[in-house]
Amino acid sequence: MSQEPRNIYGGQAVIEGVMFAGKHVNVTAVRRKNEEIVFYEVPRTSKTWIQKLKKIPLLRGIVAILESSAKGSQHLNFSMEAYAEDELADEKDDAKAAQKEKEGKGGWSLSMIVGVAIAGIISFIVGKLVFTVVPAAIEELLFGGANLNIVVHNLIEGLIKIVFLLGYLYIISLTPLIKRLFQYHGAEHKVISAYEAGEDLTVANVQRYTRLHYRCGSSFIVFSVLVGVIVYSFFHWDSMWERIYLRVLLLPVVLGVSYETLRFTNALRELPLLRYLGYPGLWLQKLTTKEPTDEQVAVSIASFKRMLELDRQMGKA
Repeated sequence: MSQEPRNIYGGQAVIEGVMFAGKHVNVTAVRRKNEEIVFYEVPRTSKTWIQKLKKIPLLRGIVAILESSAKGSQHLNFSMEAYAEDELADEKDDAKAAQKEKEGKGGWSLSMIVGVAIAGIISFIVGKLVFTVVPAAIEELLFGGANLNIVVHNLIEGLIKIVFLLGYLYIISLTPLIKRLFQYHGAEHKVISAYEAGEDLTVANVQRYTRLHYRCGSSFIVFSVLVGVIVYSFFHWDSMWERIYLRVLLLPVVLGVSYETLRFTNALRELPLLRYLGYPGLWLQKLTTKEPTDEQVAVSIASFKRMLELDRQMGKA
């Protein structure tokens, strides 16, 4: 069993693969239909002012979320392109498919990378706004005329959000592509857990670990709902539009506090009593992760090992 220091790493599932974020580089490994594992490697760079913001409580959470959305969208787009090429190869003869792949490997221009990053940020913001505004509007339409305490209104709104979230995740998990994405999500968690435990990263070793992990973004989603109930209770509204306006205005506050709450629960997860604070996020991961196959775990291991290798090389440069 390896005795090297255990660093903290994170990642995300992509189409037919896994991305891991290192200190100096982000690496995605994707398995193609010909069983070849291909890699997409992007050095991590960040402006000085962004690094300073990431040290400020509350603000650092918002910066980290937007940065993760931007960079993660690049890797997801790479995996989608690889998947599309494989689907195209099934419809065309080998010569044409090979030519298509050759043309597609010319690399990403700076404008392409920036465009995908911006699209990732916009998608996150729009999705979060919809998830915030719609439940508030529904609660106001159904219970706005009821003589209820503001905290009760917010609790009902939170319940509507949870129902929406669970229903959405369940429905999309029924599609074959998303089910495989959730399996790769589970493979990502297993590799990180095995690494943090000091295990040699073999398929057999990694498969022994749980697919659930405390630091998963699924936990952040749950905390954002719970924190929203508390934050919104400090502000009164007189109409639906005022209520929605307050939700949008307070969204950065909710995200920032949720991020800090997640960090707090992660730091305390080894304490017998306080570790239960992270359980809601683990329960949600029952939907957002699935048990991976050995082949999927092998892809995740390949991505993680390549990230470690490049991280060491760049750290010595």
